[in-house]
Amino acid sequence: MSEPAEAAGVRAWTDGLGLPGLVDVHTHFMPQNVLDKVWAYFDSAGPLTGRPWPITYRAEEERRVELLREFGVIAFTSMLYPHKPGMAGWLNEWAAGFAARTPGCLHTATLFPEPGAAGYVRRALDDGARVFKVHVQVGGFDPNDELLDAVWGLLADSGTPVVIHCGSGPAPGAHTGPGPVAALLARHPRLRLIVAHMGMPEYAEFLDLAERYEGVHLDTTMAFTDFAEELAPFPAGELKRLEALGDRILLGTDFPNIPYPYGHQLHALERLGLGGDWLRAVCHDNAVRLFALSQGIHREAKETS
Repeated sequence: MSEPAEAAGVRAWTDGLGLPGLVDVHTHFMPQNVLDKVWAYFDSAGPLTGRPWPITYRAEEERRVELLREFGVIAFTSMLYPHKPGMAGWLNEWAAGFAARTPGCLHTATLFPEPGAAGYVRRALDDGARVFKVHVQVGGFDPNDELLDAVWGLLADSGTPVVIHCGSGPAPGAHTGPGPVAALLARHPRLRLIVAHMGMPEYAEFLDLAERYEGVHLDTTMAFTDFAEELAPFPAGELKRLEALGDRILLGTDFPNIPYPYGHQLHALERLGLGGDWLRAVCHDNAVRLFALSQGIHREAKETS
């Protein structure tokens, strides 16, 4: 399918729900040298994936932003993350610049357990960061590391959402799974955590945490798609809870690092059969509320599309 036809199909799907556009809380933009390494990992079917993973939207940064706008995405993130100490600060500097030059981008930042983490997290918040990304699996760290105590306090106090990859998919890590996150929330119950990938494959356990803590959300990234269902199918018995938590589920896609067209994520959500109100909440309304998005960001994004 050509890109114009694909974009028209996504917009038609969104229009059919009566939405002004989509809000995607899990898209990746990062320095090109870092992104090149991520793409090389997927190209090699790295040990965490163990299967072919073609990058559907391998394009220059400007074109990737244009594609999101053509799809009718009115707000999106620039998820980026360090895998070792000393990276988070300069990644945050890059992300601040990207957000400043990219209408519709929710200013994203990241962190790592290291001395000085509280300092650069505070600077990022002062500079206008709207959302943080934490990758427990890639970083290989315990979210309860004492070096992060002050950081979690800052994020809880500010009410800043944190997208956290903490499920054990595609392969378990030393600190993945619901246990470390449950321990973190017991100490910081006001945290606004967005569990990436619906907590795949520990879907039920992360739904438990969302039911227990009102600040816990989950993003749909790759969940319910054909690709993910082969690896970690969502339990049919949990659909009622998924429907009941409809005000806490957010659209995420992993764009551009997905092995299928963008619209497949949307159709995968639709085929759950949870109805138009649920889809409208997930694909737009919940994120608008969580991030206090104004009509201004909607107009700004549309004017550049």
